[in-house]
Amino acid sequence: MQTIIGSGGSIAIPLAKELKKFTNEIRLVSRNPKKINEDDNLFPLDVTDFAGIERAVAASQVVYVTIGFKYNLKVWQNTWPAFMQAVIGACKKHGSRVVFFDNVYMYAQSAIPHMTENSPLQPPSRKGEVRKQLHDLIMKEVESGLLQAIIARGADFYGPDTDKSVLAETAAKNLLKGKSAQVFGDVNCIHTYTYTPDAGKATALLGNTADAYNQVWHVPTTKEKLTTGQWIEMIASELGVAPRIQKIPTWMLYVLGIFIPELKEFPEMNYQNKMDYVFDSSKFEKRFGISATPPMEGVKIMLDYLKALKK
Repeated sequence: MQTIIGSGGSIAIPLAKELKKFTNEIRLVSRNPKKINEDDNLFPLDVTDFAGIERAVAASQVVYVTIGFKYNLKVWQNTWPAFMQAVIGACKKHGSRVVFFDNVYMYAQSAIPHMTENSPLQPPSRKGEVRKQLHDLIMKEVESGLLQAIIARGADFYGPDTDKSVLAETAAKNLLKGKSAQVFGDVNCIHTYTYTPDAGKATALLGNTADAYNQVWHVPTTKEKLTTGQWIEMIASELGVAPRIQKIPTWMLYVLGIFIPELKEFPEMNYQNKMDYVFDSSKFEKRFGISATPPMEGVKIMLDYLKALKK
């Protein structure tokens, strides 16, 4: 049995599809899980019911953690560490291995122009401090020999099966509506993106590769060093529209946050949009011989998905 906690999300959906190559026993855990494969085992659970996590993990050889809690600092501080402790405890009890799909918030600001698995962990934000805490919880157990685990990291993502990625929300959906793409940083800075099906494929492969455990891996991510402006131009070209851009200053996020609370959470992370953002996945590519999907191909599939949602 291989179990996904946080099924139905942008990484979990392609992960579930890819796991069929390795097992016919897949358990999907979320509040309202839905089958991705015909024979998936559904396990409804509010994962903040930490006592229920042990039941969800039982009999699992591998447990993938792909959940995303509400994008709110207090929610993260109150929920993430306790949730991860519960997952670790359940996996230790049942002898399950852990694969945690993570982001880049814990990396030092100086690392953002070229992030590798060895980049210093010195988060410049409070959300980053939470992510570092999760990293430390897992690696402490790994170093003690009590847990086998992988931390798989991705950059900002784009692709099908989600309309919530930053690239979809700020650029693709606006251009589809005939509006301007919105930019929260420097449009001329490089920004690499992880294509969600690539992330799902890589995470499934890592979870089923014995010598991949007890280390951090960056999943395949665009090698092309495209600027934010070039991504917008690519999307606009595919749609046959002008690449109009509206720059949103950081102070405006605070104002908009009065009406859209989630936007209040963005300013502390905006440093990532004001400098080059290069996510290096060469370690994975060299080990497995798999590279990221070409950006133009990924953008076309993302747009086809978003167009289908409008019908």
